[in-house]
Amino acid sequence: MRVPLSWLREYVDLPATETGRDVQAKLVAVGLEVETVEQTGAGLKGPLAVGQVLTIEELEGFKKPIRFCTVDVGTANGTGEPQEIVCGARNFSVGDKVVVVLPGAVLPGDFAIAARKTYGKTSHGMICSTDELGMGDDGTHGIIVLPPEYEPGTDAIELLELVDEVLDIAVTPDRGYALSMRGVARETAVAYGLPLRDPALLDVPAPNAYGYPVKVSDPVGCGNFTARTVTGLRPEARSPIWMQRRLQKAGMRTVSLAVDITNYVMLELGQPLHAYDRTRIDGPIGVRRAEQGEKLVTLDGVKRVLDAQDLVITDDRGPIGLAGVMGGAHTEIADVAEDAGTTEVVIEAAHFDAISIARTARRHKLSSEASRRFERGVDPQAAAAAAQRTVDLLVLLAGGTAEAGVTEFSAPSAPHTIAMPADHPDKVAGVSYGRETVVRRLQQVGCDVYGQDELIVTVPSWRPDLAAPNDLAEEVIRLEGYENLPSTLPTPPSGRGLTDRQRLHRRIGRALAGAGYVEALSYPFIGDAVLDQLGLDADDARRRTVKLVNPLSDEEPALRTTLLPGLLGALRRNDGRGSHDLALFETGLVFRPTGEETRAVRLPVDRRPTDEEIAGLDAALPRQPRRAAVVLAGAREQAGWWGKGRPADWADSVEAARAIAREAGVEVTVRADRHAPWHPGRCAALYVTVNGEEILFGHAGELHPRVIKDLHLPERSCAMEVELDVLEQAVDGALQAPRISTYPVATQDVALVVDSDVPADAVEKALREGAGELLESLRLFDVFTGEQIGEGKKSLAYALRFRAPDRTLTVEEASAARDTAVALATGRTGAVLRGA
Repeated sequence: MRVPLSWLREYVDLPATETGRDVQAKLVAVGLEVETVEQTGAGLKGPLAVGQVLTIEELEGFKKPIRFCTVDVGTANGTGEPQEIVCGARNFSVGDKVVVVLPGAVLPGDFAIAARKTYGKTSHGMICSTDELGMGDDGTHGIIVLPPEYEPGTDAIELLELVDEVLDIAVTPDRGYALSMRGVARETAVAYGLPLRDPALLDVPAPNAYGYPVKVSDPVGCGNFTARTVTGLRPEARSPIWMQRRLQKAGMRTVSLAVDITNYVMLELGQPLHAYDRTRIDGPIGVRRAEQGEKLVTLDGVKRVLDAQDLVITDDRGPIGLAGVMGGAHTEIADVAEDAGTTEVVIEAAHFDAISIARTARRHKLSSEASRRFERGVDPQAAAAAAQRTVDLLVLLAGGTAEAGVTEFSAPSAPHTIAMPADHPDKVAGVSYGRETVVRRLQQVGCDVYGQDELIVTVPSWRPDLAAPNDLAEEVIRLEGYENLPSTLPTPPSGRGLTDRQRLHRRIGRALAGAGYVEALSYPFIGDAVLDQLGLDADDARRRTVKLVNPLSDEEPALRTTLLPGLLGALRRNDGRGSHDLALFETGLVFRPTGEETRAVRLPVDRRPTDEEIAGLDAALPRQPRRAAVVLAGAREQAGWWGKGRPADWADSVEAARAIAREAGVEVTVRADRHAPWHPGRCAALYVTVNGEEILFGHAGELHPRVIKDLHLPERSCAMEVELDVLEQAVDGALQAPRISTYPVATQDVALVVDSDVPADAVEKALREGAGELLESLRLFDVFTGEQIGEGKKSLAYALRFRAPDRTLTVEEASAARDTAVALATGRTGAVLRGA
């Protein structure tokens, strides 16, 4: 909400010395979020005057049309002689009144004006447009043409109200009343302790049987409806400059007098209005729910298919407006430039259900100034006053005549009352305010308060957000000043530190970061398109998703079942921006529905839910395992003077899984597998042992070339994803620190020849088991294939490190342990000692 300070002063007698910054501080203190204070006309310096165009000479021989004008500026130039000015605009004629800036003036942006020779003539000043004066776009993109009643030489700075301050207020959803000058003025009056001149206090005629006929078929959706008729309007009448300037400062574009007046009253009182051309309405005005599939062309020219939940304004032909959102094009106020113009209007001032309007605006993706106000809550008692204010302005400015008929529909309703102990704000704030202060502050808000120890508070009609004693307490506290609340830190109970689960998750994050991975946090939303790009089968469990009722994006309406889409998207974006050597990781929840979820129950808010209710809510949730994933592309080791470096490959993704498992003290078993989205020949299944049984806990490897192409990823990109919940189950007690022996190590190397289809993991497992307790570590350091070992064979070379905790091993002991390990590997895998 943009609030011109000059307009605000009409309703509150602020001290003359108060600046926009001062008012901002006061409003912030009472809880309104004033984001900025804009200085309009900053740096503007006259002379700036009204001028009348006397002559226009068309200059020829230039690439664009140029005019040499003489303009009467009265005595503003000090001589009274006509001012000679060169201008390229063409939207004005001889006799028009324009705004002229004279030599010596300075326009916004430190643009100094001086006499200068251009296009073969000397221009003594400039004829101004709205942009040049910092007034914003008025829709004409041309010179300002003023009404004829202003005399040449009139000070244009004062006439156009160019120097002002505008407060830009971010209105929260519970403060709909602040979307009006009336609401902001009330807060300002309270903040300064000054009286308010309420613009809604008007003499409103009583409803009668002579007004325009209205039929409200849905009193829940429309609780109040006022209709007034004005005839005899002058179609050529224009909005006065003061109204145009206030609308412009408030961020609205001027359209026509009737439309400008409805917008002006909406800004003034907070009540959205709509003006219908009466000659275009066929029969009574109606308010009802739309029929499914009905069509309506709104004022923006869009043909909309209506939903059965939409509230519409109708006549005998059908919908003529989307209630509370936007009017229909068929009954639009006619432009005098297009035809004869509108001479008779019907004014609509109604109160619509906030939820209904909000849903309609979102359903049609059509947010308007009216819908913004209705969905935040409009004063239902302001409709009649707003209609009267609109009628008064139409009569005053357009020469119209107000018909005697007044139509007013009002659904039965009662004021909302709240019972509250007088000391309730004291208990909430921890401050002793006292009854008198509580009553005074609530009355300043607009409440009627009765009672002594137990207060009966009647909430004002413009504050639908006040629904409970805590809301009233908040009003007292904010008006007394949040800054006056004592700062008392609670004494926390002694903590128990992090849980084992939390410690493990943090260790995993540190381990991956230490290995060169960068953490990336992605949104937990996916769509079917990315699952198709990952090449998942139709029956893949990752395709069973939880759909959101109100997603942020229609392209991603479901919760993720895997971490890879978000990480791969981050990989693609970074690669596209020039970072080609990438290693990213993420840990987070995925959402796996089981099909056994129940319907969620609505929990009470006036008491603590029972254990059964909480259990029922848990039963409605999908399974949410925590996972960790990495993606790699480009170089894993950089090239330099130290060496050639190497690219990231599938083995790095497997090693990332091993690094995660090491933090839990768990061994990982690696086996070849085929699993989307990985390359079928470079995919590893990762297993851990849980209660003596091997359990799959993830996959790693190089991504399938088709997936890389569809997702526009770097070539040979690799990925890994594991389930940390399974890893936690594999943890066998507390993590044991490694034993450090002071005795020397004995190293034995062995090279075993096996069939090419024998997994290295099977050979390693046999060697580890056969070597016994003396084995400290085992490492595969070479894989060789070639004619020397025969077709269909491969050589696996391992380094075995033996060490005893209590003595130095002899060569015979180390050799015996190695031979036992080789013998077991030979028996299980058919391995043959190379060279034997």
